[in-house]
Amino acid sequence: MICHGDFGPWNVVWQGLQPAGIIDGDYARPAPRTHDAAHALESVAPFWDDAECLRWLHYPAPPDRLARLEDFCSAYGLDSTAGIVDAVIAKQQDNANLVRRLAEQGQEPHATWAANGLLTELDNRIAWSEAHRHLVE
Repeated sequence: MICHGDFGPWNVVWQGLQPAGIIDGDYARPAPRTHDAAHALESVAPFWDDAECLRWLHYPAPPDRLARLEDFCSAYGLDSTAGIVDAVIAKQQDNANLVRRLAEQGQEPHATWAANGLLTELDNRIAWSEAHRHLVE
């Protein structure tokens, strides 16, 4: 299976409320099907604290993360949500490791992201996900 690698609402072309296409395949590669689901669920469930949901994702109120996760998995065609929380946390860690490695190599935009504090933000999201997994299980 070829996965997008950075699948989320930011890489969807929208016509009103309907998706019309997917863009930005920089990280496309062979991976298990749950790879893209886990990546998208980080921001769709979301696996972010309430303040980030309100400020960055423009939610009007803290979301019902479990209901959103279950709806997403069902629409994505997954038979179960078993293991998906672990997959999201693993994907968050993989993403942080990738940004860290590319930043250390001086690759852009990763070096700038790291200099601007993204790695701390990513580490904080991982810690939040681990501490609040009860909201999505």
